[in-house]
Amino acid sequence: MKFAHMADAHIGSWREPKLKEASLQAFMKAVNICFEENVDFILISGDLFNTSLPVIDQLKEVVKKLKQIKEKNILVYVIPGSHDFSPSGKTMLDVLENAGLLINVVKGKVDEETGKLILNFSINEKTGAKITGMLGKKGMLEKKFYESLNTDNLEQEEGFKIFMFHTSLTELKPKDLAEMDSAPISLLPKGFNYYAGGHVHIIRKEKIEGYGLIVYPGPLFPNNFKEIEELKHGGFYIWDEGKIEYYGIPLYNVVSIIVDCHHKSPQEVRKELLTKMDNLDENNLNKTIITLRLRGVLRDGKITDIALNEIIERLYEKGVYFVMKNTTKLTTKEFEEVKLSLEKSHDTEDALIKEHLSKSNMSEFLVNVIGSNEGNNNCDDDSISEEKFDENEFIKEIMNTLDLEKQEGERIIDFEQRIKENIKKKIDL
Repeated sequence: MKFAHMADAHIGSWREPKLKEASLQAFMKAVNICFEENVDFILISGDLFNTSLPVIDQLKEVVKKLKQIKEKNILVYVIPGSHDFSPSGKTMLDVLENAGLLINVVKGKVDEETGKLILNFSINEKTGAKITGMLGKKGMLEKKFYESLNTDNLEQEEGFKIFMFHTSLTELKPKDLAEMDSAPISLLPKGFNYYAGGHVHIIRKEKIEGYGLIVYPGPLFPNNFKEIEELKHGGFYIWDEGKIEYYGIPLYNVVSIIVDCHHKSPQEVRKELLTKMDNLDENNLNKTIITLRLRGVLRDGKITDIALNEIIERLYEKGVYFVMKNTTKLTTKEFEEVKLSLEKSHDTEDALIKEHLSKSNMSEFLVNVIGSNEGNNNCDDDSISEEKFDENEFIKEIMNTLDLEKQEGERIIDFEQRIKENIKKKIDL
């Protein structure tokens, strides 16, 4: 028996034009490796797509690839992940299953007498493997399904059994994901040979007594800055008669540059970056992604004095394919002084707003920006005076407006326009 286990392809996740097709390319390469290795079947443990309504062009390519898999008499078993569902519970996986391109193994019924959920097995005729699993939902909503799951029939079933899941397990959760919602391993049925995990973008395999081999293959392609910086590339596992091997999918060469800016001047940081840039290997820069992470408190000056955009432009001139920067933990003394005593604050949001307002002149800003709108006779200095204008409430209203969620079926351009219109109403443009 030989099968592939992949998860979290997140096809369509990147909006950046240079990485827009990366997740799709990774999926294509993974499937080609499965062809070369002559696997009997493929498991996809959730989040094949990044949204329930994927882009048509990418969906078309996935369908073509799934048809190739079917033509080679290889079955694809999936479970829906947290990104596969729309708010109303719809998923493109249902369409693909109805087209005979894959099999959703989350099948069963609720026992009318006990109210327990009884899952069925999907049996791979070629190998005799018995496969079942549980879907994943945003916010760990699948936990209630596990709690109502009747595990007796699953644990008593004989043969080679695979349980697919899209959930973070508390016992296997890494420290940097300590705040991530998770479930104890005790919610899973015992006695399976292989537990095909997804959702947590980590590469890990662990044998746990009573549960067999539990495996997280990580994403097929990194889905954010941190994952590109740390993982460099994605991949998946292949099980071959008890042996399990990880297959990486390196689409790009990744060079991660981290600069500790603490107690340094912008000029010193700039010099260090230029030195690191000069030491780059000139070979294959056209296939290289560079991640720049700057962190710490500058001794003096402003962040803009580093002229980071100019350095990035130089990297592109050297032929680098794509440059990513992260300065979220880079700050100056001026902003470092804006401190908050959280233990004394019952409303952190209000405290943060008030603290930052004390460092700026919001009323002056509103007079210059809002009061300068031509044709708006209702907007003058008096209309935003301190007696009539509550800066704190205004900022909270804008924050709430920006927190709107995209509606099912709503185009991105319409969603952005809706937010703009709501903001205009708030500031009476």
